[in-house]
Amino acid sequence: MLKAFDFADNGRTFSCRVEAPAGARTESWWWFQVSGDANRYAPFQAKSNDTQESVRTRIATYYADLLFKRSQPAQPRQHWAHRNRNTTTAPTAPQEGGAPAR
Repeated sequence: MLKAFDFADNGRTFSCRVEAPAGARTESWWWFQVSGDANRYAPFQAKSNDTQESVRTRIATYYADLLFKRSQPAQPRQHWAHRNRNTTTAPTAPQEGGAPAR
C-alpha cells in the first residue's frame, strides 16, 4: 500500500493518504484534502496496484470535475411536497340528482 503523499496541480496542493477500514467499512479508501478547500474527500477505494501517478491522475480529474459541477448554475429541483401532487385537474361533471336546470 502506498504511503501518504502530496502533489501540486493547477496551483493547488493535494494531500493524499489511504485510511484503513473503520466502523462498518471493510475497504481502505483514498482520502485527500486540497489547499483552499475546507472539505476532505474519499472518492476511490485503494487498490493493490495503485501508484502515485495513477492516484494523482484520478484525484486531479475527480477534483477538476467537481469544480466544474460546482460552477454550473443550480438546477431547479422538484419540491418533495409537490412530488405526488396532480398538477392537472380535470373538470368534474355535474352529479346526478342535483338541482334541476332552469
